Amino acid sequence: MPEAERHLDAELPAVTKLRKRYASVPMSLADACLVRLAELDAKARLVTCDGDFAIHRRHGRQALALIAPFA
Repeated sequence: MPEAERHLDAELPAVTKLRKRYASVPMSLADACLVRLAELDAKARLVTCDGDFAIHRRHGRQALALIAPFA
């Protein structure tokens, strides 16, 4: 199994929890993975044009650091 798949297996519960929390937005698997990566690295900044990332939060409360035209 490739390393990336093993890592996703380990993070799947957290990614699934994010997708459930933001079910009304809705959040794709890719979006949930990016938010989870931002949770794992406090210095992470996301480059995006997707306005939904302005709604998503790290650890449920912390705004994501974004590089975006709307940020």
